[in-house]
Amino acid sequence: MSFHSKLVQREIGAAFKADREFAIGSKDRTEIPIVLIPRKHFFPKFMLGVPSGPFVLYQKWNADQGILEPGLKRLWNPWYRISHIVTKSVISYNAPAKNCPTSDNIMVHVDLSLTFQIGPDEEAAKKFVYSLGAYRLDELLSAEAEEAIRGLVYSVTHDKVDDLREDFAQGMLSTLNSKINCYGVRIINVKITDVVLPQQLQDRLESTTAFKTRLGEEEKNHENRVHVLQDEATKGLETILKSNARKIQMLKAEQSRYSLERREMEEKARGEAKIQEMKATYMAVIEKKSVAGNETVEVLNVQRNAEALIKNAELESLKIMIQAKQQAATMIVDSEALIDVAESKAGSMITSAKAEAGGAKALSEKRRYELEWSRLAVLKKIAGQGRRFITGKVGEELLSDLVPMSK
Repeated sequence: MSFHSKLVQREIGAAFKADREFAIGSKDRTEIPIVLIPRKHFFPKFMLGVPSGPFVLYQKWNADQGILEPGLKRLWNPWYRISHIVTKSVISYNAPAKNCPTSDNIMVHVDLSLTFQIGPDEEAAKKFVYSLGAYRLDELLSAEAEEAIRGLVYSVTHDKVDDLREDFAQGMLSTLNSKINCYGVRIINVKITDVVLPQQLQDRLESTTAFKTRLGEEEKNHENRVHVLQDEATKGLETILKSNARKIQMLKAEQSRYSLERREMEEKARGEAKIQEMKATYMAVIEKKSVAGNETVEVLNVQRNAEALIKNAELESLKIMIQAKQQAATMIVDSEALIDVAESKAGSMITSAKAEAGGAKALSEKRRYELEWSRLAVLKKIAGQGRRFITGKVGEELLSDLVPMSK
C-alpha cells in the first residue's frame, strides 16, 4: 500500500532558494510543496534575486502586480514584496483508498496516482493562488479520487477490479479536469498503480492464478507435444512424399529411357524399312527393266514367230491354192465328162420319157421319182469322188441340182 501525498504551501527565507526548496520537497514522499511564500522584509534591499523556473507573483502595498520577471533586482523597496512562488513542474500525486467494498462485499485497497500541472500561463497561476491554493487543492484531489475509486470498486466484483483500470483512468481524468481546470490546474494523467485484496483471498487468488498458470503450462506442453507429433507426422509424411517423389522421378527416368529406346528402335525400324523400301524400289526398277527387256525380247520373238507363221501360212496357202487349182482343174475335167454322160443319159431318158409320156401318163410320178433317185445317185457319185472345184455355169447348175426345191 503506497503513502498518501499531501500538497502544502511553505514559507522560505529568500526567493532565490525556491528551486532548492521545490527539489527537496519533491524528495519527501509525505509533503509536496507547490507554493512558496518568502518572508516579509521591512527594510530596503540593495539586491534581490528572482528565480527563473516557477511563476513569481509580486505585490505592491499588498495589491497584486502580476508576474515578476526573473533576474537580479536592485534597490528593492519594502512596499514591494514577492507574494507567491508557484511551481511549473509536473507533480505526481498519490491518493490511495483503503477498504473499498466491491459488489460482492470484498474489501480492497486501491492505489491511485495522478499527475497535474499548474499553468500554463500567468492567469492560471493567479487563479490557482487566489481562488484555490495548495491545501484546498489537496483536499479536493483526495476527496474526488477516493470517491471515484470507491464508486468504481463498488460497481464490480473483486475479480473484475483490475479489468476496469483503463476505463476508470479515462473517466476520472475527464471528471477531475472538468472540476479543477477553472482554478488553473490541469490533470495530465490518472492511473491505478495497484489493487490489493485481503491476504487470504489474495492467497487463494494466487493459488488459482498459479493453478491457471500450471494449467496454461500444461496446455502449452500439450500443445507442444501435439506440435512435436504433428511435426514428426509432417516429417514422416514429407519423407514418404520425398521417397514417392524419388520413385516417381525414377519411374519418369525409366519412362524417358524407354521412350528414348523406343524412339531409337522406331528410328532404326524406319531406317531399315527405308532401306528395304529402297531395295524393293531398286529391285522393282530392275524387275521392271527386266520385264521390259523380256517384253521386248518376247515382242521380237513373237514378231519373228509371226513372220515365220505368216510366211508358212503364205506358203501353205499357196500350196493349197495350187493343189486346189489342180483339183479344180481335175474336177472340171471330170465334171465335164460326167456332164456329157449325164447329157447323153438325159437325152435318152428324155426320149424314153417322151415315148412313155404319150403312152403312160399315169406313170409320170413313178418316173419322176426314179429320175430324182437317179439324179441323186449321180450327185452322190460326184460327191463321193473327192473335192471338186467347179465354177461358172456348170457349177451353178450343179448347185441347183443339189437343192431339189429350186427346180
